[in-house]
This record gives sequence, structure tokens and C-alpha cells, in this order.
Amino acid sequence: MTAPLADIQTETDIKTLVDAFYDKVNQDDLLAPIFNGFAHVNWAAHLPAMYDFWSSLLLGTSRYRGRPFPKHLPLPVDATHFQRWLNLFYATVEENFAGPNAEQAKVRALNIATMFEYRIRKYNSLSIL
Repeated sequence: MTAPLADIQTETDIKTLVDAFYDKVNQDDLLAPIFNGFAHVNWAAHLPAMYDFWSSLLLGTSRYRGRPFPKHLPLPVDATHFQRWLNLFYATVEENFAGPNAEQAKVRALNIATMFEYRIRKYNSLSIL
């Protein structure tokens, strides 16, 4: 029998979540080209920002400073990309954690994916002609 999974409670847990998730993203045939080919993500800078982002959301640290949406607006993504992102995120959480903060992480991810997909679709469909 395997031991029950712990909840997300520490900065080490946040780092585990973020690192494991982006390992999946970097191996994904749909998302890796967006992150590495189109966006040319600087992982040395991006990962610490994501630690701060998720720490702020899940542990209440208020360390994240920034506006994440504008960076995503020029990306060539659609609902399929957001669904894959969400599936990978859920899988990462479920493989590593269980508890209220783990469930909150999934809720927050769903809200982020839904809002970003909606806003990108709405922005890209605007036409003044």
C-alpha cells in the first residue's frame, strides 16, 4: 500500500509542483513548441516567477509581482492548448499532492485557463472593419 499524498504546504511543495508541471510541458508535443519555439521562454527566469506566482496563490505569500496575461496575448494558442495545459497541470497535482490546497491549485488553474482562453479568443476576434 502506498502512503497518502501530502497537501501543498511549503515552498518546497510549490517548487515540486512547478518543476514537475513544466517538465511535462517541455515534453508535450503541443505545448513545448509554443513555450520553446514561439515564446522562447527563458526558463532560468520563468521558473522562479512561477514559484512566486503559485506561492502567492496557494500559500498567500504575495511574492508575485506582475501581470501574466499580456505576455500570453501574442501566443498562437486556442482552446486545445489551454485544455492540454490544464490536463497536464491536473495530472501533476494529482501525482504529487492531495488535500485542500491541491484542490485549490486545480481550481485556480481552471480559472486561469478559462479566463486566458476567453480573453485571447475575444481579443483576436475583434475587428474594426
